[in-house]
Amino acid sequence: MDASFSPEQDEIRRTLRELLHSRCGPRELRTALDTPAGHDPGLWTALAEQLGLPGLALPEAYGGVGCSATELALACEETGRALAPSPLLATAVLAAPLIAALGTDAQRAELLPRLASGKLTAALAVPGTALAAALALTGDNGGDWAGGGRAGGVQARRAADGWRLYGQVDQVLDGHSAGLLLVAAHAGGFARSRTLLFLVPGDAAGVVRVRQTALDATRPQGRVQLRDVEVDLLGDEGGREVLPALASVGDTAAAVLACEAVGAADRALERTVEYVGQREQFGRTIGSFQAVKHRLADAYVQVQAARSAAYYAAWAATPQRGAGNCATGHDEPADAGRHIAASPAERLALAQSLEALRTAAAEGIQLHGGIGFTWEHEAHLYFKRAAGDELLFGPVHRLRAHAADAARLFDTQEVAV
Repeated sequence: MDASFSPEQDEIRRTLRELLHSRCGPRELRTALDTPAGHDPGLWTALAEQLGLPGLALPEAYGGVGCSATELALACEETGRALAPSPLLATAVLAAPLIAALGTDAQRAELLPRLASGKLTAALAVPGTALAAALALTGDNGGDWAGGGRAGGVQARRAADGWRLYGQVDQVLDGHSAGLLLVAAHAGGFARSRTLLFLVPGDAAGVVRVRQTALDATRPQGRVQLRDVEVDLLGDEGGREVLPALASVGDTAAAVLACEAVGAADRALERTVEYVGQREQFGRTIGSFQAVKHRLADAYVQVQAARSAAYYAAWAATPQRGAGNCATGHDEPADAGRHIAASPAERLALAQSLEALRTAAAEGIQLHGGIGFTWEHEAHLYFKRAAGDELLFGPVHRLRAHAADAARLFDTQEVAV
């Protein structure tokens, strides 16, 4: 294994950091959060047209760049540093891989090039607060998380003209603005229900969408109501199973989120170090006090350890099992044979990175003193990102518990005497 980054990977990071520095500063960030969509369409266009970010990990045959999950994770480390609000996570990390893995040839040919170009955005809608469960981040995703029969959630029924959906999903990342919704629903009634994914245009008749007030405003969420909506099934009814595909996407999502959290933690710590080197108290900078140095040193060690784990997870989540250059393009979706209880590396990295972000953000608020508690300062945005991601994709202790179960860490075994 070569742990160094390729020139292409370094160039992706450098170019993206420069673009975000010029287009997503503190003022631009706050302006974008106040828009109806919750992100800057101009920045999204720049990310798509100049860098090809939405199609970074999609095959070249469908208009993508043909890179791996490693490059996508490294790119998201930079978007995490800037807390850049964009449809990248919902579109490129969650929705597009599912369409690539489960869609028919016609669906892939129609949707993936539009997603890769950034002209179409997409969102994954799973009922309730079950996103982490659906992606098998905090446990095996074979339960009734999608609802079914008397359990509520989203119901799918056959009709003369195809499939129809009825139900509501409350926490959908970019669900209020995405042009395409991938909705997880149960079909077959209560006794024999099964989970399927459906393609729902955002402007379809019977779809009602409202932006929700979220703890982390940099991850805008929407509530989606489906009132007897005519929809298309993603893939063929007898095709690949949905649950293993969701778990496989969960592997990549965990690695990407881990790198994103590391980027945010690194920037929060960097801003704090800059501040304590300037702020004076008792005739000297507060950064010269030993207690402050120790706290920042501990946070630095935690962030660096999380970065190592996140980079390994990005490598482990890549089907080629290597951290090399961009692929030349692959027509087949990511490994279709993974078991629902996936490798623990990605979950452990996500847990460690979220914990590092929470520590760095909390130390930043504390060491900024009175200004760190104000709404005008950006410190609270990093802390809310840490708390919001734990609510959506964690919590940390459940990520670690699931990783331990997947690794059979606590299985009882007889020890030879």
